[in-house]
Amino acid sequence: MTIAIGSDMDATILKVAVEELQKRGHEVLPFGRLLTAEAPWPKVGMEVAEAVVRGHADQGIVFCWTGTGVSMAANKVKGARAALCWDAPTAAGARQWNDANILAMSLRYTSEEMLKEILNAWFSNTPSTEEEDQACIRYLKEMDA
Repeated sequence: MTIAIGSDMDATILKVAVEELQKRGHEVLPFGRLLTAEAPWPKVGMEVAEAVVRGHADQGIVFCWTGTGVSMAANKVKGARAALCWDAPTAAGARQWNDANILAMSLRYTSEEMLKEILNAWFSNTPSTEEEDQACIRYLKEMDA
């Protein structure tokens, strides 16, 4: 699976995330501070989201200090469903009930251990097949049209 990943800031947890993704067999498509010194969070969020929506990446991961800014920016892109996740149950729910395609995390609060738990939950869950959940996702897609 190809994962677009980006951050507005250089941080140890960003490097750990890239290494963890590669260790899990994913191809990493870098954005933001992984490529350049100038990486404003709105640009990073939108570039990762565009990569996902256009099919250049299967899913995306974005980081900023709180995770809020990049998730807001990513969600401006039609077809992006970015979820700010601070723990594994939130990540599992975002994938199951919201069919989230972009994971947003905080550089400040995400520890290495928590990152691995969040990634485990994110990648081990798939979208729900329950009609109620599917109807909500269809509604979001209609709003994008």
